[in-house]
Amino acid sequence: MAARRVEGIEYDLLSGGSRKTTDIVIERSGRVTVRAPAGHTPEQVDAVVRSKRMWIYRNLAEWKDLNASAVVREWVNGETFLYLGRSYRLALVSDDGPGLQLKEGRFRLQRALIEGGGVAAARQAFETYYTDKALERLRQRVGYYAPKVGVGVRALKVKDLGYRWASCGRTGVLSFHWKAMMAPPRVIDYIAVHELCHLHHRDHSEAYWNEVDKVMPDYRERKEWLRRHGASLDL
Repeated sequence: MAARRVEGIEYDLLSGGSRKTTDIVIERSGRVTVRAPAGHTPEQVDAVVRSKRMWIYRNLAEWKDLNASAVVREWVNGETFLYLGRSYRLALVSDDGPGLQLKEGRFRLQRALIEGGGVAAARQAFETYYTDKALERLRQRVGYYAPKVGVGVRALKVKDLGYRWASCGRTGVLSFHWKAMMAPPRVIDYIAVHELCHLHHRDHSEAYWNEVDKVMPDYRERKEWLRRHGASLDL
């Protein structure tokens, strides 16, 4: 990866492999990433970025607007946390139950976790909870959609992917961010289909989106929900 700057735009130049077109993406972090065809010189990529500068400026401004309302949660009784698109209030408890569980419409978090390990321990309890639930749900949903997409999946992982919702490895391994479990089920399905279709096409070309459309004709609505509300899916 190489960092470059042109027309006031800082971007990361990534390997595009065998792709035939240049792909420009505004990542969840707000970084601009560019994947170009093999053989393109940095100067050629600069020219493409320069030609798309108005699109990039507009989308960066939109990203700033969407992320200005990012949620900052507090670890106190009554705070709300998301699971499968719904909000549940937090209850700090002192009993013999597990460190964290969703029970009777509330996230019940052991007070001793915060008292002993602080916010870091509480965050870890939620991350573990989401990871376990994600493995269970995504195995089922990927198993459901993979035959429809016409692909096989070698393995499925759930982990912290930074500012990516998911990734598709070249060996058929799909990885998903545990934060995806905060989204509504229909959006989680979109994330799964998005990655499955990358097993056909590594880029975001028209052919790729045609594959997504075949399996999920309303994918645009689900994609738009994720774009608008993704910043709120956080701890």
